[in-house]
Amino acid sequence: MKKLESFIESLPNISNPDQYGVYPLSINQVGQMWVFIVNKGLKDVIIAVGEGSSQFQGTPFNVGDVSCIEADLTHENGELIRSLFPFTKPIPVLNKMRSFGLGDRLGIAGPGHIKIFKKYDAYPVFVQQSIRELNLTHRTYEEVLDSATFFVYRDGYKDGFGADGDHLKKPEEIEYALRLGFTMITLDCSDYIRNDVSFLSDDEIDRICMIDESTKSKYLNKAFHAGTSTIEFSEKDLQKCILIYGKAIDYAVLIYHKYFSNPNHQVNFEISIDETATPTSPAQHYFVANELSLRGVHLDTMAPRFIGEFQKGVDYVGDIKEFEKELMIHADIARHFGYKLSIHSGSDKFSIFELIGKHTRGHFHVKTAGTNWLEAMRLVAIYDPNLYREIHKYALSMFNEAKKFYHVTTDLNKIADIDTLKDSDLVHLFSQNDARQLIHITYGYILNAKNSNDIYLFKDKLYTLWREKAEAYAELLEKHIGKHLDLLYLGFNQ
Repeated sequence: MKKLESFIESLPNISNPDQYGVYPLSINQVGQMWVFIVNKGLKDVIIAVGEGSSQFQGTPFNVGDVSCIEADLTHENGELIRSLFPFTKPIPVLNKMRSFGLGDRLGIAGPGHIKIFKKYDAYPVFVQQSIRELNLTHRTYEEVLDSATFFVYRDGYKDGFGADGDHLKKPEEIEYALRLGFTMITLDCSDYIRNDVSFLSDDEIDRICMIDESTKSKYLNKAFHAGTSTIEFSEKDLQKCILIYGKAIDYAVLIYHKYFSNPNHQVNFEISIDETATPTSPAQHYFVANELSLRGVHLDTMAPRFIGEFQKGVDYVGDIKEFEKELMIHADIARHFGYKLSIHSGSDKFSIFELIGKHTRGHFHVKTAGTNWLEAMRLVAIYDPNLYREIHKYALSMFNEAKKFYHVTTDLNKIADIDTLKDSDLVHLFSQNDARQLIHITYGYILNAKNSNDIYLFKDKLYTLWREKAEAYAELLEKHIGKHLDLLYLGFNQ
């Protein structure tokens, strides 16, 4: 190592803020080549030294008679890192006891996430994005995957992480994620779920749904036992199950057998039925799981829509006792069919995390996303109050447009007039639900806003600040996401 340090010290054009600018946990050797990542102030770069370094795409240079390459963090170099160092390549994680999804919309949350998961035995999904999020951030799955790879390499995380093509609806979207090596697909069945059925009268349901005799004999006048729970179906229950979920089940079966039934294809499969107008009853959950099982579908996780509201970026809204009562049955059903419950929109649901940990017996998958963005904006409020004020006012102007895409109960009248707040008070906006939701749902508009000269109003300033305050952001995430996990673990560690 002494020789390597001397060599690193002799490399040209490397800033030396700490240990020659090299991230010490990134130093790895493969064959006769050393590879590490260096902080050059405005960006990180790969340095490859010795035999084999020419595999990287970058700028060659020599130190004495040793060949070296300085390489940018491109997709091609990311692919090479994944092939040379397997710990930087995603793995299936839903078959692990517990897993936790972390949607990094900005490509900067990796260091904070890694700090957290060096402390817990849950497996992180560092790569987790929906197509809608890609469109709103103007990123690609290649960029999302590469961001995670480079942070994992840089910060020496070697315990394994997943990559989730989240809320995918179309075959071409699934193929895109699988082609890049994603290890989990969340199939969003919402386009095939009927949201009107719960509002139909019994007579209307009878007119449009005649249950065949084989289905009746399968479900009616029977008690289905799952753990300590018993599920029974009335004829009306069964009609609603068929009408609401029948086409979604058909579609899930089609997708599963096309992409996931090959035992050599090591990709986790999750079904999302949470994007519905009404909660998934225990009977409906059982029906969907049973029908999928009978038709040869092996699930790793399912995401029902739970009772109450899982709004973005705020705590659970609803009767916690009723939630717990149904959660117990949903957890029994998941165990009965051999998969984990998946908790979507899990960001900041602090009042129910302990219950989730308890009733899943620590066997869960929880997804978070927007809360990472909110912590990034909290950082802006702390370190650049003037920039935050501009963004806050812009978000207010775009709120009515943004809320078309989200179910939120935001009341803008409850948000303090920002012109009346001192700089030191701005951070407290992130403890107020309406202000959180305002910033949460307008992220795409904030990042994409441009002036008449086609120059970003906020994006470049934001990324410059986030780069300068990277350690502070990592600390915010470590504390905030860590609170999620502390409560989840409290539930099953008692």
